[in-house]
Amino acid sequence: MIAPVLPTYNRAPVAFVRGQGARVFTEAGEEYLDFGAGVAVNSCGHAHPHLVAALTEQAAKIWHTSNIYQMPGQEKLAKRLIELTFADTVFFCNSGAEANELLIKMARKYHFVNGQPERNTIITFEGAFHGRTLATLAAGGQEKYLEGFEPRIGGFVQVPFGDRKALEAEITPHTAGIFIEPVQGEGGIRPVPAQDLKYLRELCDEHGILLLFDEIQCGVGRTGKLFAHEWAGIAPDIMSVAKGIGGGFPMGACLATENAAKGMVAGTHGSTFGGNPLATAVGNAVLDVVTKDGFLDNVKRQALSLKQKLAALKDSYPDVIEDIRGEGLMMGIKCKVKNTDFQAAALAQKLLVIGAGDNVVRLLPPLIISDADVAEAVDRLDMACASFKTKA
Repeated sequence: MIAPVLPTYNRAPVAFVRGQGARVFTEAGEEYLDFGAGVAVNSCGHAHPHLVAALTEQAAKIWHTSNIYQMPGQEKLAKRLIELTFADTVFFCNSGAEANELLIKMARKYHFVNGQPERNTIITFEGAFHGRTLATLAAGGQEKYLEGFEPRIGGFVQVPFGDRKALEAEITPHTAGIFIEPVQGEGGIRPVPAQDLKYLRELCDEHGILLLFDEIQCGVGRTGKLFAHEWAGIAPDIMSVAKGIGGGFPMGACLATENAAKGMVAGTHGSTFGGNPLATAVGNAVLDVVTKDGFLDNVKRQALSLKQKLAALKDSYPDVIEDIRGEGLMMGIKCKVKNTDFQAAALAQKLLVIGAGDNVVRLLPPLIISDADVAEAVDRLDMACASFKTKA
């Protein structure tokens, strides 16, 4: 008999009913240290008082009206994001996949209104993950996600990660843009070097195509800057954002320059729930927190501490850990044991981590973690690693 909830998840045998900061608790009161943050979603931790206050205050006013009418909260959040980024305009939606759907539509529409409708193919990279809709699955190009969902959506070609010759060979008169995560998340925490992001910007400018960034997982302060591409000193034409921007409330956004968005006029896109008053109230509260003086400095400090401690852990357990990789508080442990076994070993130590491709385990803690949280997480990882020696 099929489960009441469609069985598309391999769920861990634990449920949480309450959270506080970087901690979550079961109904029996067991405490776990959360270094997954709901897959980089709970950027400000659990039950952050400023976010709770923003949500409850708005909930007592109005939840939903529809984008048929003016949305003051949307306007406020959009203007703030524009002030903080390369963008001139923002569209709000409910998830990262929806943000990427608009990014794809916007890139194609851009060339259409420029009189080049044949420019409708987007180049993506092996190991990418852009969402679970039919179009975003096709953009990601991963066979394990695409199997059984044929016919596949056309208009995407994948090239090997970091292979410039292969990339250049795929640029044709049909190319609309290049689409990349500045740090691959599901693909195994693989950062794109700054010089490669600069090269992509130059390549797009040279060929008159759009540079498209997916910062759904690596954005909103996770790497120590508000958005990961800022480390390279360049900017995209269009960028998708989600996860951390809502701090746990479902929200996505697509940011674009005026030039890239010029084809998106009234009627070309829409959303029933996107940018609703509850979501944008929380989004504004998240920006209050992550743009506060010193906040991102602390993210960078905690990230350096975590990276150094993980490097020491790798030296202590060379039979368990192959490599440490990542940027900011988006770290990956490439395992020599099965990453699912490592994840289970961490869970046994009451530490939440997240699996990824390339046999990697992700550490994606809330951005508000303290020195004590980092030290405790590494202690629990130490015990998890030690458990493999015991089994051997």
